[in-house]
Amino acid sequence: MKPHIDGTTFGSITIKRTVYAHDVIIRPDGRVKKRKKKLSSAIYGTSHTVSRREAEYVYKQAAGADRLIVGSGQDGNVRLSPEAAAYLKRKKCRVTVLPTPKVISVWNHTKGTVVGLFHVTC
Repeated sequence: MKPHIDGTTFGSITIKRTVYAHDVIIRPDGRVKKRKKKLSSAIYGTSHTVSRREAEYVYKQAAGADRLIVGSGQDGNVRLSPEAAAYLKRKKCRVTVLPTPKVISVWNHTKGTVVGLFHVTC
């Protein structure tokens, strides 16, 4: 069951009254996992660009989700690399990327099989 996101502040996100002080992935079964930023930072030197390798990892966590919702940080600095976007398009996975404070409402109201990746700083 998709958990409700209560809110976010710089450096944290609150999901079902639990505060996470790091980036997270929310799986379709409701489990919250720490984001593996090194999958992208090893390639780009930053976690602000999601690599194809990280997109593949997130998609596998999703067990065939048809939608990925990305919280791109408090100021919206995260983006998908062209390779990550192409990979998700081939998988027919719709992607929504918005600043984390704005995308929470989208997450909370989305129906269907969805996976989330949320960046909690910049």
